[in-house]
Amino acid sequence: MSQALLRSLNPKADFTAAGTTILVTRPGADPLPTIDRVEVDKAANEVRAYAADGQLAAAFPATVGSTERPAPSGVWAVKSVTPNPDYTYDPKRLTFGNKAGGVLTIKPGPNNPVGSTWIALTVETYGIHGAPDPTEIGKNASHGCVRLTNWDAATLGKAVAKGVPVSFVGETSKS
Repeated sequence: MSQALLRSLNPKADFTAAGTTILVTRPGADPLPTIDRVEVDKAANEVRAYAADGQLAAAFPATVGSTERPAPSGVWAVKSVTPNPDYTYDPKRLTFGNKAGGVLTIKPGPNNPVGSTWIALTVETYGIHGAPDPTEIGKNASHGCVRLTNWDAATLGKAVAKGVPVSFVGETSKS
């Protein structure tokens, strides 16, 4: 939900005051069925989740890699799901960021770059995760991972289990 939508739903709210009560929408209120496979479409910036009967259970807008750090290709699998994850930047394992600063760990919370849920994949250092800012979704600006809104990542994380295949299709768009 964009900040503009929140402001239009709450025209008299003071967003600078802690504890202000606001009206929000409740997207995706129903839980997903157990997900049998996930498809990440790099060209469409979309994640599709399929139930055991082969039916599409959900489609989520996503940020999938970037031109300089594309998402992986091929078929991988869910390795684990971690709600409220720590984020660790380790310059020995990652190809971006300030390597001189050494290892950095960010605890769960609003500034965590992987958001509220981390779905680790069997390809090292890649995952499907939430984002602290929903306006980042649908952009070509990830470090190779698949970025969803926090609520979509949490919904998907509750419906997948270790071993669920995740296939990457299409090519990263240049925009």
